[in-house]
Amino acid sequence: MKDAFGIPQSLLVLGGTSEIALATARRLVARRTRTVWLAGRPSAALDAAAEQLRGLGAEVRTVAFDALDPESHEAALGKVFAEGDVDLVLLAFGILGDQAHDEREPLNAVRVAQTNYTGAVSAGLVSARALQAQGHGSLVVLSSVAGERARRANFIYGSSKAGLDAFAQGLGDALHGTGVHVMVVRPGFVRSRMTAGMEEAPLATTPEAVATAIELGLRRRSETVWVPGALRVVMSAVRHLPRTLFRRLPV
Repeated sequence: MKDAFGIPQSLLVLGGTSEIALATARRLVARRTRTVWLAGRPSAALDAAAEQLRGLGAEVRTVAFDALDPESHEAALGKVFAEGDVDLVLLAFGILGDQAHDEREPLNAVRVAQTNYTGAVSAGLVSARALQAQGHGSLVVLSSVAGERARRANFIYGSSKAGLDAFAQGLGDALHGTGVHVMVVRPGFVRSRMTAGMEEAPLATTPEAVATAIELGLRRRSETVWVPGALRVVMSAVRHLPRTLFRRLPV
């Protein structure tokens, strides 16, 4: 169970090699979290992530999980929940894709959509049902400001995140009053492996800053978290720009 400050004792990470997820796991383990499940494709990186968290004092186990194989999600995640209650599920998997290339190769665009949206819908619903059955817990969904309004430069990725964001908000409404808390996290440009080599956007942030915001959001039982917080105002203005003006922006 969570402590009085909303810090979970147990954590399930969907996307076990995500830099944001691991920064969050490290932060929570330093506070109180003692059991961590890292779900992802079996790899040396997943094993290394588990070892790192064990070195911080957590009991860590890995579970094979593939976002692109929704038919396996119930069995894979069922193994985790069968071991005991999970206080926090962090849905952190996703791919950026290559906009210019993916426009020419529709199957690549479909892979972005299936990973970021279809896979998340499946894993999110399986996790939500399990959390509801145990009567408590939080589901934290890593969305993106890219989902607030599709930009020419990354509308494939942005549209997948828009779908994920809407799904997570609706799921939160559906679970309201059940004891299960859903929190949507909308980071801006995050300096990470995924964005390496890209031109940095204004108000860029780090995995550690996102992790700090997630912890604060859990303590406050927030429903939506922007990272950094100033993006809430910025994106409100961007969202309401007339389309003719929006097209002229260098985005």
